[in-house]
Amino acid sequence: MRSLLAASVNDTLPRCNVQRYASSEHKMILPYSRRDYFKIWIIDGESILHYASKSIHITQPALIFSNPLVPYSFERLSENMSGYIFIFTDDFLKGNSRQESVLQSPLFQVGHNSVFFLNDDQLRSLSDIYDKMLEEIASDYIYKYDVLKNYGNLIIHEAMKMQPALTAFKHHNATSRIANLFIELLERQFPIDTPDRVLQLKKPGDYAHHLSVHVNHLNHAVREITGKPTSSHITERIVHEARALLQNTDWSVADIAYSLGFEYPTYFNNFFKKNTGVTPLSLRR
Repeated sequence: MRSLLAASVNDTLPRCNVQRYASSEHKMILPYSRRDYFKIWIIDGESILHYASKSIHITQPALIFSNPLVPYSFERLSENMSGYIFIFTDDFLKGNSRQESVLQSPLFQVGHNSVFFLNDDQLRSLSDIYDKMLEEIASDYIYKYDVLKNYGNLIIHEAMKMQPALTAFKHHNATSRIANLFIELLERQFPIDTPDRVLQLKKPGDYAHHLSVHVNHLNHAVREITGKPTSSHITERIVHEARALLQNTDWSVADIAYSLGFEYPTYFNNFFKKNTGVTPLSLRR
């Protein structure tokens, strides 16, 4: 599919986009991607949605809510797939009447059910909303993103009236899947492209939470598959990013420390020297 990112009529407005899709190609669609975009999508076609410790077999039209911090993979079983997708940033749905983060909604929280099977009436009703969103985003109306925000909230409220799909099953090879999704989630935290984007996941427990597994289970899976503990992977990736920022940006050491999740520059200096043998300023020189 073409890029799902659409600039708003004003650069200060958050971004969102809506698309209808149909595919008969033999490949996965809608993979977990950018860390800052939420997704609400309708899928029509048999498929399996894989999370770290469970999978959901989708056997009928479904409405799915995706949190960018929860990696997943999508396995298509039907030759033809179709549906709609609405993507947006956390800030997009905020407004005078909705100041809390989207992450506060149970639909997007880790460990909650986020797949809803649709009957014919529900599919028809939600499809009508998506069709209106498609018309709106293609229009020249200056306040169309306010309208899209309202439609997005409407979809969320419609879903909260439904019963979630209870078709989750455990993976046969959960250890490998958990380890792979941990590595993917780790990589999704980088690169740090602006000084005000602060690294959110810094400890094994943070990753375990977003994968909906116990931290001991995560540590066991990662060590068994990779031969190294979870903490080593995180440390190595942070050090790699720190080197890149020191050598390729003009950010101050304090800014780099903050963006990598260190409360004080001295903590970052000690961390970096411990793991590289040199101070951040020495490397930069």
